[in-house]
Amino acid sequence: MSDYMFMLESHLSTEQFRVVGEMQKLAAGSNLFLTGGALRDMIGGFPVRDLDFTVEANPLKLAKAIEKAGAKITGADDLRKCLELEFPPGVTASIGMAHSEKFAKSGGKPQVTPATIHEDLRSRDFTINAIALSLNRASLGLPIDPTNGVGDIERKELRAIHNYVFWDDPSRMLRLIRFKVRLGYAIDERTRLQYENAREAGMLARITPEALGAELRRIAAEPLIGDLLRALEEEKLITLYSPALAGGKLNLATFLKLQKARQTAPADYRVNAMPLFLAILMEELNAKERSALIKAAGLTKAEAAAGQKLEAAAKKFEKEMRSPKLQKPSQLYQVLSKAPGEVVLYLMVYSEQRLVQDRIRNYFQKYLPASQEITDEMAAATGAQPGTPKFARVKEEMILTRLDSRPKKTAPEPEPVAPPPMSSFARGPGPRVQR
Repeated sequence: MSDYMFMLESHLSTEQFRVVGEMQKLAAGSNLFLTGGALRDMIGGFPVRDLDFTVEANPLKLAKAIEKAGAKITGADDLRKCLELEFPPGVTASIGMAHSEKFAKSGGKPQVTPATIHEDLRSRDFTINAIALSLNRASLGLPIDPTNGVGDIERKELRAIHNYVFWDDPSRMLRLIRFKVRLGYAIDERTRLQYENAREAGMLARITPEALGAELRRIAAEPLIGDLLRALEEEKLITLYSPALAGGKLNLATFLKLQKARQTAPADYRVNAMPLFLAILMEELNAKERSALIKAAGLTKAEAAAGQKLEAAAKKFEKEMRSPKLQKPSQLYQVLSKAPGEVVLYLMVYSEQRLVQDRIRNYFQKYLPASQEITDEMAAATGAQPGTPKFARVKEEMILTRLDSRPKKTAPEPEPVAPPPMSSFARGPGPRVQR
């Protein structure tokens, strides 16, 4: 096993590593690689959020086999031959065809042609995203890094792969700032100059609503959401979505609360980020300004409605969370583990009920970690078959029992304190010390 495969196994969750093995089986006979963000985050020491696979074949032909393996296809890009996937229990991934792109005009649809993995990597945006790891038997664990992305990760630097990165796809200017904030990397001097030249040439005006919407969905899921929106405001990029947001209607204080709430929750906590993000983003906008933002970003009616419905759902859940019946840790765990993540975080941001805030924090800091002490192996030891409803029920019962049986922390007994030395008043008069 190569050093990279060892690194991969040690950085991925058990479920993510299982998906890597599953994809190797599904793509047997084709050259398969783990690429992009997964490699960038693994090498950079960041949590791996999504698994991005690239195959030197048409992955759309694998759709039926992927679904048969238990994955759900959540999206498809016919142009680039790419599938968005979700494996149980919530592992997100994508698999796309190795391809090259040529742009006839800035911001337009590219001409996509099948390519080798090396050609694919050289046609991407930034060097840190142009790294691949072979998952093929003959070259398992072989890193492919044609643009020295590993070196840029070590230097913590963002560097464009070629001179036309921002001209081909102007939405990459938004992406540059997003990576800068999330990773804390500096922008290479030449890349910064290319960015400024593209802005001066009016390339921002060529970003399509489709591209703005795609980037907005990625922004919504960023962990440092408050810092990112402040950076977009400083770069005057937030006006691409709404001039009103640059006019004092961008609620940065609330976004910083959301950022803090996300940092309280575990990194793998499942949240439908878009409704929560839109609820805060549009909070200060009037009806006309909201409609203009929805149009500018090409958002669907369902997306816009989900943000508006979130407040009502959160109020209903807040009432449930205040119930005096929720006394045991197991009761709180059951209620919170079944609640949508965006509703829970909404309450962390907006609820003024101290009881609700404390209960949510206890869930994240105490009950969730305690529930993870019960492993699949422990549940299987009872005789329940993994993957069956009985197994899930047995494991949950073990978790609930563990939560309620954990001893409460009590203050330690105070250690005996030696009596203080006798004061000069008790000993009688003595010489006065000059100070």
